[in-house]
Amino acid sequence: MSALSDLLYDYAVVPVIVLGSPDQAEPLAEALIAGGLPVAEVTFRSPAALEGIRRMARSYPDLLVGAGTVSTTAQAAEAVAAGAKFVVTPGFNPEVVDFCITQGIPIFPGISGTGEIEAAISRGLDVVKFFPAEPLGGTDMLKALSGPYPSLKFMPTGGISLKNLHDYLALPQVVACGGSWLVSKEALAAGDYARVTRTVGDTMRMVYGLRVTGDAIEVAPPFPARTRAYLDRAGVAYSTDDGSVAIEGKSVIIRQ
Repeated sequence: MSALSDLLYDYAVVPVIVLGSPDQAEPLAEALIAGGLPVAEVTFRSPAALEGIRRMARSYPDLLVGAGTVSTTAQAAEAVAAGAKFVVTPGFNPEVVDFCITQGIPIFPGISGTGEIEAAISRGLDVVKFFPAEPLGGTDMLKALSGPYPSLKFMPTGGISLKNLHDYLALPQVVACGGSWLVSKEALAAGDYARVTRTVGDTMRMVYGLRVTGDAIEVAPPFPARTRAYLDRAGVAYSTDDGSVAIEGKSVIIRQ
């Protein structure tokens, strides 16, 4: 789980997606990758989820595809067979959690309080989904929960947007934030994948503290670990001596 958690930390945000049709899966995956965010949580809130996961995993093997809103062991098994690399549940369902642990499937179960946290820790889990984050008290609640459970990390989801994203990511106990704003229902319904790419790009610039100036990318100090990981992932050479990052050759990590 630690390798997957580290990767999600580098990405910082996870698009929570409700597909209207399996045909949306591949162009959407391409749009996410073009925006600089090769991760997707496809939720079982629609009949298109399973086939959508299968198409994304088949056509874009470097995309980190997960299955969300998983409520049964059958859904978990089908999702992984289709290519999902992790499972996310809305609440703590012991049957689903135990099944995934037994099968070696990375799982981020939803929790809303201390009882579910105790159940997760007793099973050896170190990262859980905090849902619904904002209605449950947001960052204040996460700070409170981290007092008695300092080793547990969270993936808050629910009510998070660009307006409060940094508040969550500033907390050391937050691995990544899940959000539906990255792939809106309106953009999907209209087939406006360029809008998805723009939204993802705007989010990436905000997350990583980057500002594009001419042929360089300026990084706001302190130089974040997430930004270094992002640049490494993009294969861009950089120096932190003056707080700037030069784009070498045709490497592009920020799309304007």
